[in-house]
Amino acid sequence: MDDSTADTLVSDDPVPILAFSSTASPSPDPSKRSRLKESLSNSTLKEKIQDGATSRSETGFSLQDRLLTKLLQQVTPTEDIDEVLNLPPDKRSSKYIGRPGFSIPLMTNNFRRFNSRIGIVFVFQTRLIRLFTWKNPTHTLSLLALCTFVCLNPYLLTVLPFAAALLFVMVPAYLVRHPAPPPTISHSTYSLNGPPIAPPRTIKPAPEMSKDFFRNMRDLQNSMDDFSTLHDAVLKVITPPTNFSNEALSSTVFLFLFITSCALFIAPHLLPWRLIFLFLCWTSIALGHPSVQQFIRENRESHLRPHERKARSMLDSWIARDIILDAPPETREVEVFELQKRKGGRKGEWEPWIFSPNPYDPLSPQRIAGERPKGTRFFEDVCAPTGWEWGDKKWILDLGSRDWVEERMVQRVEVEVEGERWVTDLVEEGENSGTASKTVKITGPGWVEGNGQGRVGEWRRRRWIRMVRRKAVKVPSS
Repeated sequence: MDDSTADTLVSDDPVPILAFSSTASPSPDPSKRSRLKESLSNSTLKEKIQDGATSRSETGFSLQDRLLTKLLQQVTPTEDIDEVLNLPPDKRSSKYIGRPGFSIPLMTNNFRRFNSRIGIVFVFQTRLIRLFTWKNPTHTLSLLALCTFVCLNPYLLTVLPFAAALLFVMVPAYLVRHPAPPPTISHSTYSLNGPPIAPPRTIKPAPEMSKDFFRNMRDLQNSMDDFSTLHDAVLKVITPPTNFSNEALSSTVFLFLFITSCALFIAPHLLPWRLIFLFLCWTSIALGHPSVQQFIRENRESHLRPHERKARSMLDSWIARDIILDAPPETREVEVFELQKRKGGRKGEWEPWIFSPNPYDPLSPQRIAGERPKGTRFFEDVCAPTGWEWGDKKWILDLGSRDWVEERMVQRVEVEVEGERWVTDLVEEGENSGTASKTVKITGPGWVEGNGQGRVGEWRRRRWIRMVRRKAVKVPSS
């Protein structure tokens, strides 16, 4: 009795709508498995598609697979697109995960192995669907009794894994080796004791091109469609109230979640959790009964819809009354410095030069490094910062020139406290005014008051200010 019987677990019934399923595939022969293991051991397999170009991996697959891999290798960029665009690194990239890159032959082989072994998942899924849809009422009532015991005594949860292993693994395996007597044999002549009379049952993958293999593919196809439908339906319900496209509604959801979290954090021991879970368990299973579903479908429009519209109207009125989101946008003050340069020595005329975000004072890093000031030549070309818009119609001259000089600790300058409020460089007496390498000895705050007619250098600046506000992003109405 050393032989064993091999069974293939596969679901005979198609998986219903909105049921999750998968697929698997048979293992290759030993020669293919050894060649695949050699190809997986190469370091080049960790890169994207380059592993398909190696001679070792090519020898284990068909000519068509190798040609397709070569084509994809030519199309796929050799440099990581995240590095080119300076995007945040993707943790799923093979650069961060020591796994094989994308390969058509490897993907085909894995799909076959996966599809031949996924039948047990579909069997379990089908049985759960039949259980929750009341196909066999006695089984569903037994489940309700079990849920009742667990809800009223949660410590029984520790028994469930061991009881499930006994009832669904050990007992069926024993009955396979010690089957019941045939109905044609009386119990008086059929011995129930003694050694096993049947070989043990083993589970093997479904062979390729078999009926079970195509059943798994059928269930996988339907499950992918069900998952996509369910995914889109869930996003359609959850996304609008949580992505702040409607800020009033999302703020209400945030408020309710915050209050609920605080309440459950403070007083969870005051709630009858056993009765709550018992009620939820019975309600969820009862809703799967065909009679209950038919009753809901027949009375939804006449009874449920009016209550839904009334509840939504009450929620909208409460949001409009208590959720206030008409606060003014954030405002900031921006500045720009008008720079002028003297031409023709000390008696020369001042010429407009540039509008710069920096004052370009004598001790600024740009001046010390010998760089030219950066900016735009015309006032109209000065733009608001990104994400902001102008809050005023025009620029305003900052009359507090002494204040911004002291705030920035600007030194070796002459400040006009009246008039046009220019802040001019100072140079030493007798030096050419076209340079500012030697400066006047200044005591006190590091600047002096003047009218721009003294020992001034070749640069002067004054500050203009303007208000900006946050730019509101308009969400298109759906």
